[in-house]
Amino acid sequence: MSEDYVVRYGAPTLAGIKTGSLFQCPYDTPETLRNTVRGLNRKLVPKGLRVLPLRVSQKRAMIYLYRPSDLAQDLAQDQAVQLLQQHGYDLKGCESCIVQLIHRLRQQEEFPHEIGLFLGYPPEDVCGFIENKACGSKCTGCWRVYGDEAAAQRRFAQYKECTRVYQDLWAQGNPIEQLAVAG
Repeated sequence: MSEDYVVRYGAPTLAGIKTGSLFQCPYDTPETLRNTVRGLNRKLVPKGLRVLPLRVSQKRAMIYLYRPSDLAQDLAQDQAVQLLQQHGYDLKGCESCIVQLIHRLRQQEEFPHEIGLFLGYPPEDVCGFIENKACGSKCTGCWRVYGDEAAAQRRFAQYKECTRVYQDLWAQGNPIEQLAVAG
């Protein structure tokens, strides 16, 4: 996994306008993946970001880039708390919830759709997605929208522009530590 993946798929999180980003990336060996994650965390933790491999399969890893302080706020919202409790989370803190999410990702065949809460998606949209079985959304962008369509469209545009700007800055040689906004 290269830093390029983090910039390409996690720019809004690096910029501090999104709680978390999730992406797949290739890796050569488990040791190189561990070393890359450690190196990224050395650079990003001082900026209030963390990188975790949520699920690892042969030569591909699902990487989670997130802001723990934002995640704690997101998971404390009433609708998020209710949804997580319905899915068996014990809510002893965001780290505990991440551990439970990792367990669900690794043990269950069905993808845990509550993962949207960990990415900063509005709880009403995550609930709507689950309740409607991904049907009947008002629009689709980074996620399926069941709540405030106008607000979601603004966020989608903001994320897209942020990604474009960050990729340009990355191409100009700006290091990832400089792209990561302190939170």
